Amino acid sequence: RSAQEMKHMENISSLLQGSSPGEYQRPDPKSEREAVAVPGEQPWEMIMDKKHFKLWRRPIEGTHLYQYRVFGSYTDVTPQQFFNVQLDTEYRKKWDSLVIKLDVIERDLATGSEVIHWVTHFPYPMYSRDYVYVRRYSVDKENNLMVLVSRAVEHPSVPEDPEYVRVRTYESQMVIRPHKTFDENGFDYLLTYSDNPQTVFPRYCVSWMVSSGMPDFLEKLHTAALKAKKMEIEVRDYMSAKPIESGGSEGKASVAAAEHKSDGTRGPAQLEYA
Repeated sequence: RSAQEMKHMENISSLLQGSSPGEYQRPDPKSEREAVAVPGEQPWEMIMDKKHFKLWRRPIEGTHLYQYRVFGSYTDVTPQQFFNVQLDTEYRKKWDSLVIKLDVIERDLATGSEVIHWVTHFPYPMYSRDYVYVRRYSVDKENNLMVLVSRAVEHPSVPEDPEYVRVRTYESQMVIRPHKTFDENGFDYLLTYSDNPQTVFPRYCVSWMVSSGMPDFLEKLHTAALKAKKMEIEVRDYMSAKPIESGGSEGKASVAAAEHKSDGTRGPAQLEYA
């Protein structure tokens, strides 16, 4: 399915390009939505059109939430570096200032799946959020694709902490297509993302936070990949790491006192959500 969605977006991208290199033909909004939509699914609405990426959203039926989709390209970093930087939790603690906690709770040796506990700052005045999710990645050399998928789960080692708001609905899928090979500069990527941050703010406020935060995150990710490319920092090579050679679980994560505390006297558990 990931490969099919990537192929669909590549076709759309080529349709939106002009006949001359660098020329972009912007269709009318209705045609654009119909082009991006898959038959039988909710249509997408483009909300951002930048040099290196395009951002769409569509409402999730039966909820007040949106699903988001980013299609972009980079030419100054390799697919392998971009892929590894996303997976390296230790490196992310250094380049992502919003991270409060990011730990691998458990690994499955057979599949390479990992359960992650992630605690992140949210914009003031909201409380920090924490996610427990399982992720799995695949490098398909035959079809020249890299895929990373994540979704929220529950895990007995990570009970809810009253300092944070637990996000229970979260899905993310990243597909990377090299322009040439995995270790040569240049690739396209497709990121599809949705979560329920449990805020009391209207949908348009949450949409604004995501649409402004997503480009910022992708730019930080790109910069971190460039630093890894220049060998300024060592990043684990996940392409050659499978199967993982560590013995069993990495141990249970301790839910320590939060580094970031609210100035108020009521925690998020008392407010239900904020």
